[in-house]
Amino acid sequence: MSASKGKGKVAKKKATSERKQFHYKLVLSSTCAVCKTPCARGMKYWAKMQQPGALGKGVPCVLTRTYG
Repeated sequence: MSASKGKGKVAKKKATSERKQFHYKLVLSSTCAVCKTPCARGMKYWAKMQQPGALGKGVPCVLTRTYG
């Protein structure tokens, strides 16, 4: 006889539209420059924006994460 595997409760997956998603604010390099808790992504963006002629639209800040 083969051993049978017991099945537990199977939770239904929520549709993508029903799940809470993170929302981040976009911050510019000037915000990253004065940040009290600098992150690697922000410092990399700040260094990139210090180059002459650099154009940027900001980076998502992990410190401004909210649920939507």
